[in-house]
Amino acid sequence: MDGDRTDARCNSFNWNRKGEAAAIALAAAMHADLLLIDDRRGIRAARQQGLRVTGTLGVLDLAAGRGLVDFADAIRKLEGTSFRRPEALLQSLLNKHKRLDKP
Repeated sequence: MDGDRTDARCNSFNWNRKGEAAAIALAAAMHADLLLIDDRRGIRAARQQGLRVTGTLGVLDLAAGRGLVDFADAIRKLEGTSFRRPEALLQSLLNKHKRLDKP
């Protein structure tokens, strides 16, 4: 991968989140299928680069849909962390997985 081009992409994002900028630049350079990112500005910047993105809730939703995790249990564990999320999205996903869990 061309380090100069990656640095230029990182510097083109006008915010102080170098980790997100580096992840976006790497995903773009690698033509990644999907980028996991939760930062709102990072999501916007990634989409401007033409990247497909998902966040933590999206990964948990997919994993729960495949029976790999219990969605509500995973959310309970996240509640004790600094994880932030849109409340409406969280409620929608909790309701979805409640319906899917019913026999």
